[in-house]
Amino acid sequence: MLALARKVNESIVINDDVEVTILEIKGDQVKIGINAPKSVPIYRKELYVQIQKANEEAVNSADPNTLKDLFK
Repeated sequence: MLALARKVNESIVINDDVEVTILEIKGDQVKIGINAPKSVPIYRKELYVQIQKANEEAVNSADPNTLKDLFK
């Protein structure tokens, strides 16, 4: 993991097209802004983990016969 120190209004750039800017620091909370193309999905990690878990459950509970009907 790369750890960087940034101050308010300072940014980092990821992969030429994603910019992360520190907007505000209040106590133990940091507000960040993310500027990225609309094609780049951005999620809070706890939400991302929930989405992945729901996707795994959907795949594991899928009826193979129903899936075969989709490709007729």
